[in-house]
Amino acid sequence: MRLPRRTSTIAGAAVLALAASACGSDDGAGAGTETDGDGEGGYVIGVSNTLAGNGWREQMVCSIQAEALASGQVDRVVVMSENAGPTEQVQHLQTLISEGVDAIVVNPSDPEQLNGIIEEASAQGIVVVAIDAAVTSEEAYVVTNDQVEWGRIGMEWLAEEIGGQGEVLYMRGIEGVQSDTDRHEGVTAALESYPGIELTTVWSSWDYTLGGELAVQQFSAGDYDGVWTTGADYTVVNGIETAGKELVPVTGQDSNAFVGQLIEGAPGAVVTNPAVIGAVGTNVALQVLSGEDVERMTMLTPELWTAEDSADRLDAAYDEERGPDTSAAVEIDYPLDMTREQLYACEGPSGS
Repeated sequence: MRLPRRTSTIAGAAVLALAASACGSDDGAGAGTETDGDGEGGYVIGVSNTLAGNGWREQMVCSIQAEALASGQVDRVVVMSENAGPTEQVQHLQTLISEGVDAIVVNPSDPEQLNGIIEEASAQGIVVVAIDAAVTSEEAYVVTNDQVEWGRIGMEWLAEEIGGQGEVLYMRGIEGVQSDTDRHEGVTAALESYPGIELTTVWSSWDYTLGGELAVQQFSAGDYDGVWTTGADYTVVNGIETAGKELVPVTGQDSNAFVGQLIEGAPGAVVTNPAVIGAVGTNVALQVLSGEDVERMTMLTPELWTAEDSADRLDAAYDEERGPDTSAAVEIDYPLDMTREQLYACEGPSGS
């Protein structure tokens, strides 16, 4: 096993987090650091993440580390991770620019407010790749899951499952975040064909604990025919049971525990949103740095898994040893260098 040669803390405007410890556990993330190594290309990759303590985001960062290591082209990965908004994320990017990175992989907190600093980075020859959500800057490469389609196919499945009418608990993420906005667009498009469905909207902040609490509150106060969640899925199933109600169909993403619940018979559907999109963004950045001609937009297509139609996919994805909120959709339709073992080890480039 390759072990880190040295780890040093970066002094910066933001709270920083060590990616290896953040990704290697299922607990929250702490402060950001850099990892040194001996990659053949000598590149330095910067990472900005603004949702710490979230298993999906931690795995996203781990996938960046793993792909950087597997590529053999990266010397260091500099990770900045904290619960923050656009102002703090601009500071992230300013710090990464000052660190002399060759590329920045950023999960943007806003589609427009980072444009100025992205253009500043690009002017200095730094490749910027926005992952998971898009930015409007023409200087950035964008790697996303098709979030509009994500919202549409989940709500369409749920609408059909409850007979085209009824009360649906509509659990959104964070207001104003592009992924939530895109998913809402897809949901709205799906519901045009189902006028008999009524939504009760709550906001989960993509927080599994809050999602579970909201489910307990809502199901204790009344009844719902189904739940559409933006990702806080397995705790919603638990919350319905805590409220003493029979389970209803729930949609969610590929959270490991939710996949397990469907295998065990809970009614619901997974819509994939792979956290390894971080690795895809890293791969794109390395292609650009190598002088390859790369499309500005790379979009992954979500899949819908149910116990009835995709039992084999659910069984292959579920790992009882992984954390409940880690992303189970590891194998994706995009050629990556990293292995599953490297992803789970969550180690960036390092010396022997």
